[in-house]
Amino acid sequence: MEESLNFVEEIVEGDIRNPVYSEGVATRFPPEPNGYLHLGHAKSICLNFGLASKYNGKVNLRFDDTNPERENSSYIEAIKEDIRWLGYEWHNEYYASDYFETLYGFAVELIKRGLAYVDDSTSEEIAEQKGTPQVPGTTNQYRERSVDDNLRLLEAMKLGRFGDGEKVLRAKIDMAASNMHMRDPIMYRVKHTRHHRTGSTWCIYPMYDFAHGQSDAIEHITHSTCTLEFVAHRPLYNWFIQELGLFPSKQIEFARLNLSYTIMSKRKLQQLVDNGLVDGWDDPRLPTIAGLRRRGYTPNAIREFCDRIGVAKRDAITDFGLLEFCVREDLNQSAQRRIAVLKPLKVTITNYDEEKTEYINMENLPGDETQGTRKLPFGKELWIEQDDFMEHPAKNYFRLTLGGAVRLKGAYIISCEHIVKDEHGNIIELQCRYFPESKSGDDQSNIKVKSTIHWLSIPFAVPVEVRLYDKLFSVEDPGQTGTDFLNHFNKDSIQVMQNAYVEADLAERDNAGIHFQFVRLGYFIRDTRSNVDHLIFNRTVDLKERWKKA
Repeated sequence: MEESLNFVEEIVEGDIRNPVYSEGVATRFPPEPNGYLHLGHAKSICLNFGLASKYNGKVNLRFDDTNPERENSSYIEAIKEDIRWLGYEWHNEYYASDYFETLYGFAVELIKRGLAYVDDSTSEEIAEQKGTPQVPGTTNQYRERSVDDNLRLLEAMKLGRFGDGEKVLRAKIDMAASNMHMRDPIMYRVKHTRHHRTGSTWCIYPMYDFAHGQSDAIEHITHSTCTLEFVAHRPLYNWFIQELGLFPSKQIEFARLNLSYTIMSKRKLQQLVDNGLVDGWDDPRLPTIAGLRRRGYTPNAIREFCDRIGVAKRDAITDFGLLEFCVREDLNQSAQRRIAVLKPLKVTITNYDEEKTEYINMENLPGDETQGTRKLPFGKELWIEQDDFMEHPAKNYFRLTLGGAVRLKGAYIISCEHIVKDEHGNIIELQCRYFPESKSGDDQSNIKVKSTIHWLSIPFAVPVEVRLYDKLFSVEDPGQTGTDFLNHFNKDSIQVMQNAYVEADLAERDNAGIHFQFVRLGYFIRDTRSNVDHLIFNRTVDLKERWKKA
C-alpha cells in the first residue's frame, strides 16, 4: 500500500529534485526563549524533526532571541530539555543573536540601495501613516532622506545616541501595498536593554520579520514551516531574500494546534502564571510540555497525538479526549498496577483474627508474566473507597450495601452487617464478616457477587496526597468568547485528596518518573515536588473517556 503524504511532505518531495536544494533537506525549530514550550510547539517539533528524519536531512535549533526584555537563559535550558525529552536531537544550535552583525550588514546594504531609511516618527504616527486595509498609507518626509544621512543615523542608533523609540529603521517598499506588512515595515528599533548573550554590545535589535527569514537563509534552511498567521508575512520574507540575493528558503504554512478547554498562547499562559492561578509553567493542568511531563504524559503519547492530528491547512479545534486517548493507550501497555484509596472508609472484619496478617498475591501487570507479582498484606482492618458503599443503594448499584456482599480484589468476599456513624450522622466504619472459603483462586463458597472493589490493609497503608485534574477552562474555546479568557478559568481544575492511602512499596523506593495504574482510578505518577515526608501523586488520566462531547 502506497504511503499517504501530507501536503508539506508533497512540497518537500517536489523540491528534492530542484537543484536549488541540492544540499539536502534542512529544517529548523525556532522558538523564542520567553516562556516554556506547549503542545503547539510539540506539533512543530514533530513536523520539523520528522521531515529531516524521513528525507535524511538535518534540523537546526535556533533561538529567536531578538527581544531581550522578555528572554532569559532559563527558558533556553527548559526548551532544550523538552525537545530531548520528546526524543529528538538537533544538528546545530544557533541563535538569532549569532547573526546580529550579519543582519546589520544587510540593513546597511539596503540603505545603500535606497531600500531602507531611518524614521523619526513615533509608533502612533507610523501606525496612522500605514492606513488601513481599505485605505492606502501615506509617506512622510523621512522617507526621502539621503543614503548618507540614513547611514549616519543608523550608525548613531547603533552607538546608543538615541533613546528607546526615538528612531527606527524601515524598509522602503510600498505604502500603498494591499498587504499591510509591505507598507514600509520596521526593521530595527532602539532598545537599551541588556541581552542574555550579547550583553550591552547592542542597543538596536532587529524586528522578527527582518531577522527570521534572513536567519533561515543564512543557515540554508530549505523548508521553513510556520503557522497560518504568517501567510501574510511570506511576501515580505521573499522580498528581503530577493533584494539581498540570499538563499531562497521556502516558507510553508500549516494550521496551528488548537486544543479544547485550554489555550495555546505563551502570552496567555504567562498571565495564568503571573496571576497565581497555576503554580508555574510546569503546572500539570497546563498544555506546556513541562506541565504534561509532570502530570505523567509520555513522549510516545505526545508524538502519537501529533501524528494522529496530522498537518492541515485549516485551523480547527482538536478534542482534548484524543490526547488522553493516546496517553491511556501508551500507559496501558507498561504501567504496573497498584492499589490506592482516595476517600478512605474503614472496614472492620469482625470474624477475622486481629493478630493475623496474610499476604495476597497480586499481578504487577496483568497479561505480562515478566513483570512478576507482589504480596499485599491483608488483615482485620481495611480501607475501602467511600464510593464503594451506599447505605440506601440506587438502582443498579452493585457494590457494598448493608446486608450486601462484594469481593475484595484478589482476596475474599465480605458482607456488611453493621454501620457505625459519628455524632453528625456520617458513616465512619463498616463492620463486615468475611467468608474464609471464598478466597480468590480457591473459592469454594458458591456465593455469587456482582462487584469487586479494591482495598488496603490499614496498618500497612501509607498516607499520601493525590491530585486529580480536570479541564483548565469551563468553555471549549476560551480565547474566542468575546470576554477576558481568565473569566472562564475552571476553579475546580484541580482536586486535592489529602487523606489518601497507597501501597507501602510506593514509599519504599524511588518511583520518580515511573507510571502506575491505581486500580479502578486511573494512571498516576509521583509529583516532582514530592518528598519522603510528603508523598504526592498526580493523576495523568482516568481509565475511561471523560471528555466526550454532548
